[in-house]
Amino acid sequence: MNLAATLLYALGAIVLLLVLLYQFSLRTTRRIEDALPPAHLFVEADGVRLHVRDEGEGPVLLLIHGLNGQLNHFNYGAVRDLARRYRVVALDRPGAGYSSRPAGVAADLSTQARTIARLIERLDLGRPTVVGHSLGGATALTLALEHPDKVGALALIAPLTHTDGAVPPAFRALTIASPRLRSLFAWTLAVPLGILGSKSVLKQVFAPETPPRDFATRGGGLLSLRPRQFLAASSDVLALREHMPRLEARYGELETSGIPVHVLFGRGDRLLDWRDNGQALADKVAGCRLEVVEGGHMLPVTQPELTARFIEEAATTTRRVGGGPPTLRGHQRSRSAVP
Repeated sequence: MNLAATLLYALGAIVLLLVLLYQFSLRTTRRIEDALPPAHLFVEADGVRLHVRDEGEGPVLLLIHGLNGQLNHFNYGAVRDLARRYRVVALDRPGAGYSSRPAGVAADLSTQARTIARLIERLDLGRPTVVGHSLGGATALTLALEHPDKVGALALIAPLTHTDGAVPPAFRALTIASPRLRSLFAWTLAVPLGILGSKSVLKQVFAPETPPRDFATRGGGLLSLRPRQFLAASSDVLALREHMPRLEARYGELETSGIPVHVLFGRGDRLLDWRDNGQALADKVAGCRLEVVEGGHMLPVTQPELTARFIEEAATTTRRVGGGPPTLRGHQRSRSAVP
């Protein structure tokens, strides 16, 4: 066999392998979506079709999940408990879960915050207490700074607030810069590699705590394996490089806006260190209340009762509809509540 024939044979084998991987990814995606179909309502906001869970009555809580997640991350008791006393609205961020991100819609957090602001208007949520977990925390901060009239208080759980550009090992695959390579990877290798590495990734994300056995289904973990969600999460990560420095420079404005800021962090968080993201925010926002507890990054899943209590305490400080200082009920706001 001459060199040309050998190269042609090798190229054919590679193409066949890519086709088989694509078919596997497509079949797996269909099986995942058949097992975990959308279970809530869809709301059009700013050209995006958002998947939204809306239940309960009373003061409004708006829940925003983190990177490569979806609203099912709040399925472990926090929503059920809070919905007895509050109207709880959880959403899949644009591109995540079952929410769309149409072609031409940017992934940066300013665009996502604008979409969420339109959702608040569409659902007549007033000025809700906005709960943001992880990347959802950065989203909530962006919403508060760019649309302060849409936020009554912030309850941030293990929020991303500062970054040096480093990406945790669990999310390194999301940093592929080339759009073509990223798309090729998403539709060929991302699904099988995601399945093979799922235990390792979950261990990193939940450490030092243990992920629940039903996280793949009850917590919606399987949905993160889909190529479309991989691409959306990758776009989220890449867009942070320009957005975060601008966001960090504006934290001092939160005091002027009168929006109370509450932060909850797990002391053992292996993804986002509480000092670099929790204490660093408290140092820039006078009156920010920081609480550090024993635990890891996924507190809404591993410690839902504690998470619900934290959210409810934050909700009691929501600023009045007419603006001005927040209403404090039963506890003082302090610069830091770290033991």
